[in-house]
Amino acid sequence: MYIHQRKDWPKFTWNAEVISTQLGAVRHRQGRILGQMQGLGFRLQEETMLKTLTMDVIKSSEIEGELLNPEQVRSSIARRLGIEIAGTVPAERHVEGIVEMMLDATQKFNTLLTEERLYDWHAALFPTGRSGMFKIKVGVWRDGGMQVTSGAMGKETVHFDAPDFEKIPKEMKSFLKWMETERNLDPVLKAAVAHLWFVTIHPFDDGNGRIARAIADLQLARADESTQRFYSMSAQIQAERNAYYDILETTQKGDLDITPWLEWFLDTLMRSMDQTDETIAMTLARTKFWETHRHTDLNARQHKVLGLLLEDFFGKLHVSKYAKITKTSSDTALRDLKDLMAKGILEQQGSGRSTFYQLR
Repeated sequence: MYIHQRKDWPKFTWNAEVISTQLGAVRHRQGRILGQMQGLGFRLQEETMLKTLTMDVIKSSEIEGELLNPEQVRSSIARRLGIEIAGTVPAERHVEGIVEMMLDATQKFNTLLTEERLYDWHAALFPTGRSGMFKIKVGVWRDGGMQVTSGAMGKETVHFDAPDFEKIPKEMKSFLKWMETERNLDPVLKAAVAHLWFVTIHPFDDGNGRIARAIADLQLARADESTQRFYSMSAQIQAERNAYYDILETTQKGDLDITPWLEWFLDTLMRSMDQTDETIAMTLARTKFWETHRHTDLNARQHKVLGLLLEDFFGKLHVSKYAKITKTSSDTALRDLKDLMAKGILEQQGSGRSTFYQLR
């Protein structure tokens, strides 16, 4: 028996004493992060928020097995928020849709969450009316059965069966009413309950996980009372994806006491906030780097690669990788790299075919 089949569904219960210390720590950390960011200045706040939102969009899709182009996501978010960045690129239609949904959730957190708004989010996620090669119903509740799975096609793990589609209108009406009328529950706990409740109903043909995380982000923004996002729950869930599906499956097959789910959610949220310190440190380091080299003569290729090295660069920088990133020849790439070494920005490591370059 799944929790949505139990007599008292959806009357969730939990042990408030067990989670009180975790909840207090999370609320304290939220306040500390907002205080830290206010002391950094507007430009650094913008950069940190842009990085956080970019990570949130990318990782939420990655949980579902979809890899987005980071530059397209970053450019789309920056353009929509009016943040000036160098090297903007046009974003594909589906990337724009995912960004649109996430920003609607976090930047308009005080707007009522309605059936129509969820339909709009779903339509934004699937602008072609297809999920991969499969045609799906977009902007309406599903009209068939649904199993919640993870894993590669043909090797899926079934975690639970969602409610019958005939029940969805009633289920969603109850959920949306609770979202906008429940005032006694701590807003962080409300984010945890909302995530679980929505993902249990699984009302759409596809995209339910991403929309559940967007609803949680909306509620966390309400908890912060701020449009500024400096931590990414989705990035942390992606890092702990197996644990996420394990606790989800265990909760679905348990009773309506969701204390373990709330403990997991609060722990994961706290770890996502730990990453904020690293994000702030990286932002400060990047700002210091460009301030130090504001008068250094750099060409567009060098500027682009240095920007990537100051972000989350994947792997080691070889001549061939530089050439590929900048769409130039190996000879030109080597000249650029030697120039950056001469200017004291890069240093060479290894030798022969193992030669690579890194920031000094």
